[in-house]
Amino acid sequence: MRHGFAPSHALLLACAAPAVAFFAAFWLLPVALLLALPAGKGWATYFAVLTHTRYLHSLLQTLGLSLMVTLATLVLGALVGITLARQRFRGRQLLLSLLTLPLSFPGVIVGFFMILLGGRQGLVADLSDALGLGRTTFAYGLTGLFLAYLYFSLPRAIATYTAAAGAMDAALEEAARSLGASRWRVARDVWLPELAATTLGCGAIVFATAMGAFGTAFTLASKFEVLPITIYNEFTNYANFALAASLSITLGLITWLALWAARRASGTAAF
Repeated sequence: MRHGFAPSHALLLACAAPAVAFFAAFWLLPVALLLALPAGKGWATYFAVLTHTRYLHSLLQTLGLSLMVTLATLVLGALVGITLARQRFRGRQLLLSLLTLPLSFPGVIVGFFMILLGGRQGLVADLSDALGLGRTTFAYGLTGLFLAYLYFSLPRAIATYTAAAGAMDAALEEAARSLGASRWRVARDVWLPELAATTLGCGAIVFATAMGAFGTAFTLASKFEVLPITIYNEFTNYANFALAASLSITLGLITWLALWAARRASGTAAF
């Protein structure tokens, strides 16, 4: 005697059909068109980012900026996150909430914050002008983008490291200290191995986010061009759809490879 409800194959297919149709219409079809579009202008279009100096320069600048942001985010995020996980004090939860608040801000707002701080009418410009040093600005170049990306990425790293460090087995550190290990030895032999997967996953996500960030770059990148802005210019200002597609493929491949390599190295599918 059969108990419960066993749906037929026809019913399962009927239930899955809307999801399959949505997936095909809004993912498979656009991706297929994106991959095929550069071929209309010749197969060399796929390699334009490597054969044209301007596009290669934009790619290298984006890679360099993303790597710097990732490294700084991991270092600062680990220091703050581990400290918050280990220390218990009044107002800790409030401090953690404030530190992770920028997660709710779009990139455009983060760029606007940076303009208010280091733009032509920003706080730093007003202070330097009052001191007779002229109006100092840093929002519209590499420094502004780096600080804005860091501001945007750091809360995610702090939250990730706080959770990971809080879930660690305290007995491991206690055992190492009981054997006479110094603070740096504990950090090297206990903390680094335990947080290696977290570091790889968080680093890959921060890198991919920095590579593809558009809102912040659109607000600030007037003196330092990054690949998302190059793609936007080719697509919107010059109607060069094939080249924009080629650059998009390059950007997508780099971010996908970073995420894949981190998953492979950490041996987890958590991100």
